[in-house]
Amino acid sequence: MVMNSKKFWYLFFCNILLLAPFVCCKNHGNAANDLLDIINKNRTSQKLPELSPAPGLGCIALQYAEQCMTNCTSNNTIHCEPPEDDFTEVFAPNCGVELPTFGTISGYILGCQQKYLQPPEAFSNVLVQGQKALPLMRNRTYTEAGVGIIGRHKHKGPYIWCVLFSNSQRNTTFVLEDLGKGIEQKRGCYSGTSLPCSGGYKNSAVVKYIWMVLLLVLNFKFL
Repeated sequence: MVMNSKKFWYLFFCNILLLAPFVCCKNHGNAANDLLDIINKNRTSQKLPELSPAPGLGCIALQYAEQCMTNCTSNNTIHCEPPEDDFTEVFAPNCGVELPTFGTISGYILGCQQKYLQPPEAFSNVLVQGQKALPLMRNRTYTEAGVGIIGRHKHKGPYIWCVLFSNSQRNTTFVLEDLGKGIEQKRGCYSGTSLPCSGGYKNSAVVKYIWMVLLLVLNFKFL
């Protein structure tokens, strides 16, 4: 059966529209790991050693960011300092960090935006804003870092970025129980794990499936 020209072009453009989500919604993995990589590249450009990823510290950074979610203003400023006891009494237990291995948190960077930014944009527009951020990031005494990223709702802001630094001995502190699994990630992501950011990825997989079904139905109808 030969398809006429009008049907051909109609089907062609419909296929292009239906395939768009597969191009724009690619899962890029763990954005917290990507952001830590950018921080390390900035350090090595200054002849400084890389910071080791500490999953336990990254998980605590995610907990910190989540607690500060309501403190992001409409002009993208944030001021939030949880009580010091929260780190050992709330954040570490929530993550499954073995308390005897809780190390020293030597510094932190906290930033927010009403919209999500890709890691390079987040580094430039969120983390290094202000005069204190870069010297902190380039501190020679730091050995480890953890990054946490979270949004209030899936696909909606505000988004909080938190980076925690430690000068403890590498690979011996912030040890996670249960073979290093940490928390079950329901929202956001933290560095040191291979898990992709959880915010919206399951939903986007469902959306892709629906679009694929529509694509097949459309092709079947006109062929």
